[in-house]
Amino acid sequence: MNRRAVRIDPVVIRRVLAPRIDFGALRRELELPEGFPPAAQREAEAAAAAPPRPAVDHTDVPFVTVDPATSRDLDQAMHLARRPGGGFRVRYAIADVAAHVRPGGALEEETWRRGQTVYLPDGNVPLHPETLSEGAASLLPGEDRAAVVWTIDLAPDGGTVGVALERALVRSRAKLDYVGVQADADAGRLPEPIALLPELGALLTARGLRRGAVNLPLPEQDVEPDGDGWRLMLRGPGPD
Repeated sequence: MNRRAVRIDPVVIRRVLAPRIDFGALRRELELPEGFPPAAQREAEAAAAAPPRPAVDHTDVPFVTVDPATSRDLDQAMHLARRPGGGFRVRYAIADVAAHVRPGGALEEETWRRGQTVYLPDGNVPLHPETLSEGAASLLPGEDRAAVVWTIDLAPDGGTVGVALERALVRSRAKLDYVGVQADADAGRLPEPIALLPELGALLTARGLRRGAVNLPLPEQDVEPDGDGWRLMLRGPGPD
């Protein structure tokens, strides 16, 4: 079967022309909390004032984050490099928010109750207080942060030859966004930490297709304010 990448151009479909919707009704239906209990908020602020510093130091690795342009809760970062002798090294860091949460405390109890961040068109209901999720635990550029770091070594054909996992201190070098990264990739000017992304992505995509993986180019969907109403924005994915 001939498989090829297909770019879907962004499409805007206007769905709502009525006055602005009150998403508070949806919050009430889903029983979403409006704020954090005072004890949980105090624990978060105390943790932010004295953030953890893991013993392993990877601040020399020039990680970057890639998120929507307006995001502040940056919980993932990456760095790609070639391995001596051939192949690739993928470093993938996840913000270690758990390191800021005291076991058995009020904040842990509240995060178990919430389970996840819920995103709504008029705002979100965060899993953790913003002082952590958008502050002390967020992988903001130029800031030392606790993270869980995967180091994945790949052979020249993309096969995995080694994996390591550790808690470490990291420092992101830049906050990138999806649109900018795609434009830089199209122009052949990706920054060094992710310059190998097109090559490695194509290699891993080809391996997946040989295994029978299915790639569905589904559009990203966003509900955005539009005057007194809302619009549904469908954004097509870029080429693989």
